[in-house]
Amino acid sequence: MRSEDVAKPSALIAAMAEPWPMIDALVGGTNAMRKAGRAFLPQWPKEDSDSYQARLATAVLFPAFSRTAAVLAAKPFSQPMALGPLPARIEALLDDIDNQGTGLHAFAADAMLACLHYGLFGVLVDHTPVTGARTKAEERALGARPYFSAYPAAAILGWRHENGELTQLRLAETVTEAEGRFGEKSLRQVRVLTPDRWTIWRPVEGEAGAGNWRVHDSGPLTLGRVPFVFFYGLRRGFGIGASPLIDLAYLNIEHWQSSSDQQTLLHTARVPILFGTGFSAEDEITVGAASAVMAGSDKANLRYVEHTGAAIEAGRQSILDLEDRMRQTGAELLVQKPAMATATQTVAEGEGSRSILQRIALGFDRSLAACLALLGDWLGEKIEPEVSLFKDFGAGAQSDRATDLLLRAAAAGHVSPETVFNQLRRHAIVGPDLSWDDEKLRLAKGGPANPLKPEGPS
Repeated sequence: MRSEDVAKPSALIAAMAEPWPMIDALVGGTNAMRKAGRAFLPQWPKEDSDSYQARLATAVLFPAFSRTAAVLAAKPFSQPMALGPLPARIEALLDDIDNQGTGLHAFAADAMLACLHYGLFGVLVDHTPVTGARTKAEERALGARPYFSAYPAAAILGWRHENGELTQLRLAETVTEAEGRFGEKSLRQVRVLTPDRWTIWRPVEGEAGAGNWRVHDSGPLTLGRVPFVFFYGLRRGFGIGASPLIDLAYLNIEHWQSSSDQQTLLHTARVPILFGTGFSAEDEITVGAASAVMAGSDKANLRYVEHTGAAIEAGRQSILDLEDRMRQTGAELLVQKPAMATATQTVAEGEGSRSILQRIALGFDRSLAACLALLGDWLGEKIEPEVSLFKDFGAGAQSDRATDLLLRAAAAGHVSPETVFNQLRRHAIVGPDLSWDDEKLRLAKGGPANPLKPEGPS
């Protein structure tokens, strides 16, 4: 890899990133939109710069995109995620999953919001460096532990893979280092990961050619694989995602522009124009509450010309229609649509159809499980984690029917009590802290072996 290429986004990333500046501005709110200037609020032909700057300075963003994304991202986390049994050493990490005090639930919620914004998010399951430790006990005493490290879409520069396994990954990072007695400085760097090695590249300072980078640090990657997991909004391929709200983003930009036009029109219409005819050059016109106008001709006329208001009402209605379209576009993520699934998958999911948000949440289940499995790999624990986010938002009645169908199938002997228990826990009807093994012990002590079947002769 040439040094000047290490920080260059791949062609796939560059194509995926085209709408990100627009999303950055929308997420940043009114201030960010104003700073973006002509990128999203064009200057009219023949509009002078002072007038444009005045128009830009008074424009206010209607935050449809950011608020819709926040509301939707919160829905899968409105109830605790359901986790299958985990080793005690991994359970102990969940309340501080990123080694910075963030719990798994909050970390995953942030990842969901990022995916709704940009369509992609990455998690590097890293391990704190260990020096001088000779045993696992000594490692723990030194605070050594695996943890999740978050990488937003813009930090993912490129990758190579074979059959879904990463063979190379490049990540942009910013680190802060002390400078002098009290100061600090931010440094750019690129982390390059391969299955057996990690390398840190930093730009060459004080030399011509700002595109030159050199290796700053490197070391072995003892896990034997690149411990990185992609999270997706709309998955378009390996490492490729798109925001499910991208159409809403474009509508929000249209609203920003249209509301600026409407505000300018209102300002113009509220200031009537004084129009006079029949006056001579000698006539002196003074306008005010305590003044009179004298004219030398009986045909002189002075009146105010005002806007009829038709264009104002048309603009107002257009903006209201646009806001309705934005609401509808955001709500579409909750509309259940037929899913291409086998009968087994349909029963397992408890629903015959899924909304876009439910499908995104299902993908999160898999990605979070992969991250937890990597925690286990770092700790020498081979596990197959089970993770399930809440997915019955906006579909309570249908979920109730699915639960009733599941209980009827169990009573008829078509599914096992363990399957029923797992599905009830998945849908947050049974608490995530309960396990089937514990329930079997409770049933053995105080109830029939299968409480779904009535006791006695049938």
